[in-house]
Amino acid sequence: MSEKMDPTHFSDLESLDPADVTARTGCEFDPVARRYRIRIWGRFYGVDLKAREVRPEGPGLKTFHDYLYLFILYFLMRSKPLPPEGKWVSEKDLKGGAAFFRGPHTLPTDWISKRFENDITAFGQACEKLGGQPLALGDAAFSFQITPAVPVAVVYWQGDEEFPPETKLLFDRTIDRHLPLDIVFALAVEICHTVSARF
Repeated sequence: MSEKMDPTHFSDLESLDPADVTARTGCEFDPVARRYRIRIWGRFYGVDLKAREVRPEGPGLKTFHDYLYLFILYFLMRSKPLPPEGKWVSEKDLKGGAAFFRGPHTLPTDWISKRFENDITAFGQACEKLGGQPLALGDAAFSFQITPAVPVAVVYWQGDEEFPPETKLLFDRTIDRHLPLDIVFALAVEICHTVSARF
């Protein structure tokens, strides 16, 4: 994953029919300003095709190497008009995921585990602050609506004398129909970094 935003992503998005993009994603488009506006994780972001930049409107989430902005661009370009199925799966359950999500693409869920160190109350407060909705999974879990089509869950298990605390991310089964695996990884890194407030 590059730490720089590739300007060709904006060119690729600009080549698409705005009517199709808005219909697929529910975003807005200003034809004069050449700018998309989309709600991501409860906050509005603008995608300026002229300036070749993605920026939050007001306070936004602190992005890790622009991965959040990369996710936004790919979601606008590639997502399909599919509702979530309501079935949670791990990253390795996705097509090709077992081979992809390893080594440098291992999800950094340990950031969350190490940040909260068995403090379920603090974990819950952090997730609620980010708009998380509680789920009956693990010792504590919350779902986040990144977009209406892309919900993601964070599940936390407390550790004991034998095992350290553990965190996993779960995705709706449709996510790989919206996004390639490297962009699922980018989104997962953003979620881990935001929930853990690591940076």
